[in-house]
Amino acid sequence: MPDPTLVSASRTSSRRRWAAAVTACLGLFLLGLDLTVLNVAVPGLRDGLDASMRQTEWIVDAYSLVLGGAVLSVGAVTDRLGRRRAFIGGLSGCAVASVFGALADAPGQVIAARAGMGAGAALLMPATLSIITGLFPEPGPRSRAIALWAAVGGLGGACGPLAGGWLVTRFSWRAAFWVNVPCATVAVLLALWLVPATRRTGGGRPDLAGAALSAAGLLALVWGIIEGPGRGWTSPLVLAVFALASLLLAAFAERQHRARAPMLPLHLLRRPRVSMAAAALALMSFALFGALFVATLYLQGVLGYTPWQAGIRTLPMPGGLVAGAALAAPLAARRGEKTTLLLGLAVVVAGFFILAGTRPGSGYGRLAAFQAVAGAGAGLMAPTATAAVMDAMPRAQAGLGSAINDATRQVGATLGVAVQGSVLAAAYTGRMNDALARAHAPASLAPAADNVLSAAHAAARLPAPSRALLLHSAEHAFVTGLTRTALVAGLVTLAAIAATWRWLPERERTGAADEQAVSASV
Repeated sequence: MPDPTLVSASRTSSRRRWAAAVTACLGLFLLGLDLTVLNVAVPGLRDGLDASMRQTEWIVDAYSLVLGGAVLSVGAVTDRLGRRRAFIGGLSGCAVASVFGALADAPGQVIAARAGMGAGAALLMPATLSIITGLFPEPGPRSRAIALWAAVGGLGGACGPLAGGWLVTRFSWRAAFWVNVPCATVAVLLALWLVPATRRTGGGRPDLAGAALSAAGLLALVWGIIEGPGRGWTSPLVLAVFALASLLLAAFAERQHRARAPMLPLHLLRRPRVSMAAAALALMSFALFGALFVATLYLQGVLGYTPWQAGIRTLPMPGGLVAGAALAAPLAARRGEKTTLLLGLAVVVAGFFILAGTRPGSGYGRLAAFQAVAGAGAGLMAPTATAAVMDAMPRAQAGLGSAINDATRQVGATLGVAVQGSVLAAAYTGRMNDALARAHAPASLAPAADNVLSAAHAAARLPAPSRALLLHSAEHAFVTGLTRTALVAGLVTLAAIAATWRWLPERERTGAADEQAVSASV
């Protein structure tokens, strides 16, 4: 029995298929935007809600927690539910939760709204890629469509600080929630008009126990990653949560091994093109999302830009992403997926080499160069690795393939922000405490050692000579942390290059065989 999406796609005009693909990408752009749109709104959130720093962090992180924890289990049922239904349901859930967030007047309410948005995103994210792959069964158009999908996904995350800065400066932090409602409404209407309705039939009863174990295990894992920097990676609670996550995920693997109709057939992960391409995506996400977090702090805390000005200065990364993604499909067709993937990762490493050369007084130029170069590498690598994962999956399980792709990227991104944030915080706090002690600073300046934004806030209340001294110390301390995070991210990307070169094979014939079978049946 062929995948009904492929049969439908064969009867759909090329123009309409591309319009449907753009609709799916619109949903993905909104999802990526929500991941990072609040990164520059932290001061406004703290002041507007009288929120503690811990509450503010969870307002930002609740979305990532639920998305990363639920995307695999929810994405696995996308094919059963229907890809268009999942797409519309995810968008609708994000829009409803956004309304609650915009109307909230307490930190706990905003955290709950962000968690609801993450649940909607977990349903939406796998649906976008499975719609794309279903619309384009032919290898050439599918590669171009996946490149578009990857570029738009990167653009959404990279443009989040820009959109957030403009909305917060012009209106308030609430506008970062309200903006989702009209965007989601337009995307839903377009999906009803353009995206074909499909639904996978058969395959046995859904593996609800497996879905529950997967969601619980990943939620525990992502929670531990988020809490690790604040509580300490060796704190008893964090270690206990990591142990719980390990037990739950081990139970999930055992369940999948024994189940008649497993949620995640483990033999799929034994395909090197699935496991290695997904691992490379996770490691790249670790490097780049952590760097984007650090860059946002550098722009506001060290260079002194407003949220809007800081957002404008993150544009080189999406620019690089678009340029790299435009080259990915033709380069992969000529040189092969493995070569293209390795080249993309090597360009990302070159970007981190540039960033690691930052010194006090470097200003914005070096950061802009890093963003452009690393963005171009990511644009080459991400669509190529995504295509490798999806081509190795049975077409009827495109939703599951997309969920694997999305879950690994999300866990990698969350871990990147947490680990690089920890490296940055340790270096910054150590250097600042030393500087404050040498200057015999009063106790009232102790919060300046917490983070660079607190230092800038404290400096604003000091007379000119003391202000300049504090800002100078904060810049030196932050740049020390920034260069260390760049080295960590560069080493992780080098590890991805080594693993990809060693274990990723060139294209298998799995996807092509599926296409031939579908063509014969049609």
